Amino acid sequence: MTEIHEQLHPAHWRRPKGYANGMAAAPGRMLFLAGQVGWNAELRIESDDFAAQVEQSLRNIATVLAEAGATPRHLVRLTWFVTDKREYLENLTRVGSAYLEVIGRHFPAMSLVQVTALVEDRAKVEIEATAVIP
Repeated sequence: MTEIHEQLHPAHWRRPKGYANGMAAAPGRMLFLAGQVGWNAELRIESDDFAAQVEQSLRNIATVLAEAGATPRHLVRLTWFVTDKREYLENLTRVGSAYLEVIGRHFPAMSLVQVTALVEDRAKVEIEATAVIP
C-alpha cells in the first residue's frame, strides 16, 4: 500500500517504534479534530479500562475522519493526553493492538503528555488528531 504522506526520518537516527518523527503532507484539505475521549455516540464512557478507552477514542477519530471523506491513513499527527503515564506503559501491548485494529500500520507524528486531569472525570485518555486529504 502506497503511503499518502511522507514520513520524515533522519538517516542517522534510530527508527522510532509506533510513530514518526515528522510527516510531510501534500497540499490538500486539512482536518483538525478535537480531542476524542473514550465515550460512545451518546457521550457515555462505557469502561474504566485504559485500553478500552484508547480503542474507543481511536474509533471516534476514525468516525470523524470518515465524516470528511478521510481515513486513518490521512492522519499526520496525533497528540495523546493521559492521566497516568504508568497506566499507559502497563497497557502498551493492548494499546498497540487497539491501534493496529483501528488505525492500521500507519504511524504519524505523535506526542504523549501526562496531565493531572481531563474535563470528563472518567476519561483516562484524550487524543487530538490532524489529517490532510490530498
